[in-house]
Amino acid sequence: MPLDTAAEDRDLVLERIIDVSAEKLYTCWTTPELMPEWFCPKPWTVSNVRLDVRTGGNSYMEMNGPNGEVIPQPGVYLEVVPNQKIVFTDAFTQAWKPSDKPFMVGIVTFEDLGDGKTRYRAVARHWTVEDKTAHEQMGFHEGWGIATDQLTALAKTL
Repeated sequence: MPLDTAAEDRDLVLERIIDVSAEKLYTCWTTPELMPEWFCPKPWTVSNVRLDVRTGGNSYMEMNGPNGEVIPQPGVYLEVVPNQKIVFTDAFTQAWKPSDKPFMVGIVTFEDLGDGKTRYRAVARHWTVEDKTAHEQMGFHEGWGIATDQLTALAKTL
């Protein structure tokens, strides 16, 4: 079985054609001050955003729930291609320090289709089928869909 086929059973995917340039979408993903505007479906928010957007760079933010929940989100960028691709993971908490429980690798691509349109694709690739199922049950499709709507609205203002 090819490696890519094996991963498909652990992937959750959101793909859209968005009427915003790849550059503006990428800017929203890579500017700490913009992340709280779109990254979580409301009433959730993010705070304490620190991004070192480069291959091997660290990322950190806290997801804040409506009931006072604070969920730290440390991670590392595995690959960064400006305006085209961001690959990140929670498998490392910083500079190749392994996390206690890796959950997923995020693969976000921005394909410039011309005329200010972008094929936006976000893949959540999980370590196990069980993790994928748990993420799906947590509301992946609805939550990432709402976040993408918020991302699009914000990017249109840039």
